[in-house]
Amino acid sequence: MQNMQQMMKQAQKMQAKLMKAQEEIQSKEVEGTAGGGMVKVTMTGSQQMKSITLNKDAVDPEDVEMLEDLIMAAYTNAFEQAKNLNESTMGAITGGMKLPGF
Repeated sequence: MQNMQQMMKQAQKMQAKLMKAQEEIQSKEVEGTAGGGMVKVTMTGSQQMKSITLNKDAVDPEDVEMLEDLIMAAYTNAFEQAKNLNESTMGAITGGMKLPGF
């Protein structure tokens, strides 16, 4: 019975660490760029987009497709950085074990 109580205490400690890590991730921001910094996407660690910044030279009315591609590339770059931040932060707590919902 004592062993079960110890396991429950450890599980509660891990849950508290996971919750704190999730809060930390949400408060951090990453920046993805494309076109040599002509397009920047800022995203939270929880992969919520905060802003898009466009250099005026990236806006060419004759080539809207290029701007669309740059935005997608910057978004993808930011998303990958946020995903890596999330995985490294949570992995440090879970020892790399994948937990559903985290």
